Amino acid sequence: MKFHVLTLFPELVMGGLGASITGRAIEKGVISVEAINIRDYSTDKHRHVDDAPYGGGAGMVMQPGPVVDAYEDLCARIFKASGKRPRVIYMTPQGRVFNQSIARELAREEDLVFLCGHYEGIDERALELICTDYLSVGDYVLTGGELPAMVMIDCISRLIPGVLNNEASAEEESFHDNLLEYPQYTRPESYRDMQVPQVLLSGHHKNIDEWRRKQSILRTLERRPDLLEEARFSKKEGKFLAGILRERLLQALPGEESCAEGKIPNDTGEA
Repeated sequence: MKFHVLTLFPELVMGGLGASITGRAIEKGVISVEAINIRDYSTDKHRHVDDAPYGGGAGMVMQPGPVVDAYEDLCARIFKASGKRPRVIYMTPQGRVFNQSIARELAREEDLVFLCGHYEGIDERALELICTDYLSVGDYVLTGGELPAMVMIDCISRLIPGVLNNEASAEEESFHDNLLEYPQYTRPESYRDMQVPQVLLSGHHKNIDEWRRKQSILRTLERRPDLLEEARFSKKEGKFLAGILRERLLQALPGEESCAEGKIPNDTGEA
């Protein structure tokens, strides 16, 4: 997997991705990351890459020439090696919000190009010429596209075989089956009178797996209930969630005699 980042700040990208798990993956040759300095493609003797916007307004806009030239130079190298043009992702709050599903889709590519804007953005003509995807990391504004690009590369990298020491980690952590990750514990067993759940000390793997799935469902319900609509459950887990929802309904309807006794019409146990 080869990541290519078109940026004005290559040292920021390489410094961030050169550490921890992505750094080790780069050293092993499982992935490669290169940061291409758009400023190297400026034809201005002062290496300017921006100018005032037509129509007026605050700030500066990145010029199309250096951006497109940097891309075409890169694309010529990639096409020579793979015979196809790569997907080009522009980081912008106007794009689709990046998520794990998009990460899995992008992880199937051989090459990915990330275009990082700055100032008031990039001349629209450059975007129309080279961009294939517009992605966002959230509804807020950052100084540039480098941090979002690094977030996406980190996420996508974890899905590449050989990046993680424990291959199961990529699927067992947050957002597996669209559920949040269960709580994690390590030594000591007791800390400030707070105990590790006994089931985790039992050595009974089936019970541990069942407990973890229930905790994932509960945590998702409490913190990200919006994810449950697309979550995948077994029939037993669906009944567990339905029971939790019925219990909350009972608590929200005090004084109802039939409810207080747990007698709810049409109790099918379906989520």
